[in-house]
Amino acid sequence: MTKAKIKAVGSNELQTVEVNIKTNTIFMNDNAIHASDLQLFNPINGTVFGTLLNYKGELELLGGAVHEKPYQSPPIAPVLYIKPANTFNHFGAEILMPTGMDKLKIGAALGLVIGKRASEIDEATAMDYIAGYTIVNDVSVPHESIFRPAVQHNARDGFCSMGPWIIDYHEVEDPDDLTIRVFINEKLQQENSTSNLIRPISRLLADVTEFMTLSPGDVLLVGVPEHAPLAYVEDTIRIEIEGIGSLENIVVAEMDIGRRNVI
Repeated sequence: MTKAKIKAVGSNELQTVEVNIKTNTIFMNDNAIHASDLQLFNPINGTVFGTLLNYKGELELLGGAVHEKPYQSPPIAPVLYIKPANTFNHFGAEILMPTGMDKLKIGAALGLVIGKRASEIDEATAMDYIAGYTIVNDVSVPHESIFRPAVQHNARDGFCSMGPWIIDYHEVEDPDDLTIRVFINEKLQQENSTSNLIRPISRLLADVTEFMTLSPGDVLLVGVPEHAPLAYVEDTIRIEIEGIGSLENIVVAEMDIGRRNVI
């Protein structure tokens, strides 16, 4: 069993429980309940920051373009963007396909949940600032340029599913070596590992907090691997991260407002 924190719909407080990350079940009152049989709220209260170009393959895909306009050179500091509160979504909820569009990019990301105020920290102590880990589906509308990430592509309602829980930091032995898999309609569409990060977690935290403060409850995404798969209306998505569990959602048409379930 693994110690985790969940937030049930209708509650503002995190509840500590034991979970089975392989079966995605939660143990409550001596009962094993599958995450899909509970109404789980998004477990995050703070700001969610995404990181671009932190996977080696993602940067390699840019090739020589990284030395041309508008980029001019490879990034010398973390490239961040924000997933605002309107994007927050949860396990089992629907992801809305915007009217006039036919596909979405699925961004599988490990989320670092900050446990205490982090400002100008160093790599040696960086892990002490992590309260736990969660799975994030950093959804976006497919677009070519990543220079100055466009709000209209990244910040639509429900475009940041998180959960189903926060795994306590001490339950994950090596977050810099976790396998990440994306399944669409039960077919494996992407597989990568946090071992391929350009900035490992400690360095990423140190570099980010050099110029900004992270507060308790904030979430820092370590990045999205290259070749993010595409999803279409009625597709069921499952993101699995080793040691964390799995996050499931379904894509529905925005015009189908009767099925809307974004929180």
